[in-house]
Amino acid sequence: MTDVWHDDRVIETHAGKLLVATPLLMDPHFWRTVIFMLQHDDEGTVGLVLNRPTPELVVDHLPEWFAESNEPQRVFYGGPVEPEMAIALGPGGGGDPTPLPGVTLVDLSTNPPGDPSRIRIYSGYAGWGAGQLEAEIAAGSWYLVQAAPDDPFDRPDGQWARVLRRQNGYLSLVSTFPDDVALN
Repeated sequence: MTDVWHDDRVIETHAGKLLVATPLLMDPHFWRTVIFMLQHDDEGTVGLVLNRPTPELVVDHLPEWFAESNEPQRVFYGGPVEPEMAIALGPGGGGDPTPLPGVTLVDLSTNPPGDPSRIRIYSGYAGWGAGQLEAEIAAGSWYLVQAAPDDPFDRPDGQWARVLRRQNGYLSLVSTFPDDVALN
């Protein structure tokens, strides 16, 4: 884990971890999301929403990468920032390393490697200015948990609950929180 210096104090970096929306976070962009943190430093934070497939097929936007993309072979909503930007994650060894061993950033401007893989393509990303994410965590909007190398390639349906269920104690219990408490 790399630490970041900010105004003569050390801030633990969250890069390579997951942000999991708490049941209290009702923002439609982030309700029940799981976000993989790509960057977290004194300039801000960048992450990708892992569990929001769009109706858009990879073949319609990047046909040369369709065979490389994993199920459901859709473009995923990475977040509300720069939605026209495509970002791809792949298994280790096939691109630039991310803060999580076993997961790489894939350069979509190159030719696909030609062997079927688990590439997942995202449209846009989630971003926070310096200190903004820390304030949201302190306000109870997010849980910060360890990521696993398979998280970026996991099936999106139920991923929020699965990530919470594998945590210890209280967070495991939160995985059973109903979508609408009024219907409980």
